[in-house]
Amino acid sequence: MSSRAKIRLYVEHPLGAGQTVPLSRDQAHYLFGVMRQGVGAPVALFNGSQGEWTAEVEEAGKRAGVLACRQQAAPQVSPPDLWLLFAPIKKARTDFIVEKATELGAARILPVQTDFTNAERVRQDRLQAHAIEAAEQCGGTYVPPVEELQRLDRVLAGWPADRHLIFCDESLVGARAALDAAPDGEKWAILIGPVGGFSEAERARLRALPGCTAISLGPRILRADTAAVAALTLFQATRGDW
Repeated sequence: MSSRAKIRLYVEHPLGAGQTVPLSRDQAHYLFGVMRQGVGAPVALFNGSQGEWTAEVEEAGKRAGVLACRQQAAPQVSPPDLWLLFAPIKKARTDFIVEKATELGAARILPVQTDFTNAERVRQDRLQAHAIEAAEQCGGTYVPPVEELQRLDRVLAGWPADRHLIFCDESLVGARAALDAAPDGEKWAILIGPVGGFSEAERARLRALPGCTAISLGPRILRADTAAVAALTLFQATRGDW
């Protein structure tokens, strides 16, 4: 195929040479109704595990369509085994955290209910859709799963012993030094607290957790969404794949 695909779609379907891929109703509407594509148009496809494939529209309709994979355009690139745990905040800012976590290379996103979390529920399906859209727009081939909201104490009760937790504590200083001093490992997680910070009980439990490193994100107090971006950036620059 001579033309490069400018439209990217995430699909939950196997990809490979000659493989046909059916479109959902929403995807068909976007591709044919919004983007005005037709039979023969190139589309980039990825499913989170088999890289990016250049496909071609074989059937186009208002509510459905079929694409056919032609050739692989890029290999699968997965992020480091890094989880992001964060306390949900206002809707738009929670959306922002999920989008930026996807772009910055989080492998799994876990909203957690802390003692001072204001949001009592989140729309997991909506947040997952934001992660998919972020991966489509930024050229990624991996979409992190976004989990249902869970209580932080329950998450910590079942915390895997081989996963190192980076706990962002605004009362400390020295993030880079703390990260450099953390033990080596391949499984990591970052925890960002709510607007009101962590309770003293939560701080005590986190500090008692084996394999937990407390860090600060600098001398200035950051909003929760800014803190998530700063922490992910710092990790990727020191321990990740940058």
